[in-house]
Amino acid sequence: MTRQNFRPLLLGTAGHNFTWDTTDFPPLKLGASYILERLIRRKIRDSPEEMPIFVCTNEAIKGCSITPTGDNVFSAVRLFATKRLKEIADKKTVATVKDLIEKLTEAANKLGYSLEQKSNSMKRRDKKVVTKSFHGAGLVVPVDKNDVGYRELPETDGNLKKMCKAIVEAPTDDVRMKAFAPIQEMMTFIQFANDECDYGMGYELGIDLFCYGSHYFHKVARQLLPLAYRLLKRDLFAEIIESHLANRRKEDVNQLDA
Repeated sequence: MTRQNFRPLLLGTAGHNFTWDTTDFPPLKLGASYILERLIRRKIRDSPEEMPIFVCTNEAIKGCSITPTGDNVFSAVRLFATKRLKEIADKKTVATVKDLIEKLTEAANKLGYSLEQKSNSMKRRDKKVVTKSFHGAGLVVPVDKNDVGYRELPETDGNLKKMCKAIVEAPTDDVRMKAFAPIQEMMTFIQFANDECDYGMGYELGIDLFCYGSHYFHKVARQLLPLAYRLLKRDLFAEIIESHLANRRKEDVNQLDA
């Protein structure tokens, strides 16, 4: 996998990244559109040098949650079509979707692609996940035999979300600055963690703040994520996240027309 594979993500409108697209989860183009019924398909990879591990969906207008849909496009589209089938009343449309599912199944079986929502490769990745993070798809960082590489944040996801909510909904800037204090303290802990090669800690907080989505966290995310990616030797991801944050707009989750 070469840097040229990812270079389009740095051009134009940040490679058509959507609001919730972290660098690990770039959008996957299906046919002539990136979007099917407002569900954005993504390919998951933990490092720029790796091939995608699985495909997932995110309903961009609702938030950052990511749902795995198998390790290939056949399984992802088949799962989507099967779910849509339950919502369709028109008999002609039902017949068309059923025919699509049948052809997808036949093609996948012929080509040797798994149609499982969670394939064996995805299960192997699950064993390497150090934390689920706000988006739920999990983060993977190298951890050696002495458990060096990742240390937990001092707050649960639930508590961290409450902190973020307090910051976003603060009635005044003074109140907001006080609400930021626990985040600032965690950033100090992350400096110690980085010094001791536990790079996953800063990576996790950066991803969580990015996923929360508020512009109040963009500055902190810009401090945490590029550094974390470079420490993890995922330099191209650092370039991409810097470009994305410079163009990120929550009110315009689809930047295709930007």
